[in-house]
Amino acid sequence: MKEKRMMKVINAVLRHQTGLYSMTCRHGVIEKIEAQSTVLTEQGEDVIDARQQLLMAPLVEPHIHLDAVLTAGEPEWNMSGTLFEGIERWGQRKQTITFEDTGQRARQAVDMLVAHGIQHVRTHVDVTDPELTALHAMLELKKEIQDVVNLQIVAFPQEGIESYQNGRELMEEAMRLGTDVVGGIPHFEYTRDKGVSSVHFLMDLAEKYDRLVDVHCDEIDDPASRFLEVLADEARVRQMGERVTASHTTAMGSYDNAYCYKLFRLLKKSKINFVSCPTESIHLQGRFDQYPKRRGLTRVPEIDRAGMNICFAQDSIRDPWYPIGNGNILRILDAGLHICHMLGYEDLQRCLDFVSDNSSKTMYLGQDYGLEVGRPASFILFNVSNDYDVLASQAKPILSVRNGRVIMRRQEDQVQLIRSN
Repeated sequence: MKEKRMMKVINAVLRHQTGLYSMTCRHGVIEKIEAQSTVLTEQGEDVIDARQQLLMAPLVEPHIHLDAVLTAGEPEWNMSGTLFEGIERWGQRKQTITFEDTGQRARQAVDMLVAHGIQHVRTHVDVTDPELTALHAMLELKKEIQDVVNLQIVAFPQEGIESYQNGRELMEEAMRLGTDVVGGIPHFEYTRDKGVSSVHFLMDLAEKYDRLVDVHCDEIDDPASRFLEVLADEARVRQMGERVTASHTTAMGSYDNAYCYKLFRLLKKSKINFVSCPTESIHLQGRFDQYPKRRGLTRVPEIDRAGMNICFAQDSIRDPWYPIGNGNILRILDAGLHICHMLGYEDLQRCLDFVSDNSSKTMYLGQDYGLEVGRPASFILFNVSNDYDVLASQAKPILSVRNGRVIMRRQEDQVQLIRSN
């Protein structure tokens, strides 16, 4: 479908700005953003009255596994709740996936994401499959949903690059087929040497094909799992940091402070991005602890306070690793801020950064994201006026527009409270 030729939003509140604003869009591009001196009363089919509510760039999902969604309990449930049993259960389910099955489940999940105001998605797709069935399904899906979602596909070697038969060849084939991002999982390789080798290989591959990088890195409670330093130094030396993401890094929550102090010096120099999946990590990690139990997350507030880029993501929707989920990334934001002790005043005033601006940097969206003149006319509208109220009320977007075309409307829930006389 084509975007409307012209669209105007009036009486909008913008993040971190005072007063009201109007935004004019033409041919799917933002043409003008102007401050208003008073409330406007314009009408017309091309006019959207924001009613003094929050207008912002779309929400972003920077880390999810669309090939595995909606498979929880198929053929068996992850009874231990561990990462490693999850991989084992997915290995079972992977034997029965088909192109049609993968596409159908992924489309259902995409609808969930769009319903919650998400327009940019990075999905990791398992390429430790000689047939690359899921990858072919995702490449088809990417074309099919391009009018509603910008989909980045990560070639993700779920069972390892060096430890899986023909792992290197499958990664290279995934690049040739058109994946956007090179993935990895060094902590799952059989030995540390193979883990280090996998990082060197995937970085070489990214340079060869001019792709982004997003590595499942140190997703384990083991304080001796230190592949993050390897990835960060490779990014620093190759000057690729802003194109490189370290996902999870949950082992950092178990590193001692002296090592972390040294590590942060490298991390800042590298300029890499970080993704934390708080609900999934607190579910999977700490499983081998008695009490006290670790929370199993990376050092989110410390990374943020140090001026590095970090964002939140869902990771899973009802799959062998995480049995629930509904596509609502604001649920993840709420949990993440609680778990990470980030409910202080300053964090609450800019909390949406962790599911919008920071995520867009992770996906390297550049000029394709944000409410600025000359950028795509893509935005969402809430029925509240600021970050704090979005979080406190668990608000849901009531409108989503992509490239000047409305792709989602939500009717507000109607609740009648009945009190006795």
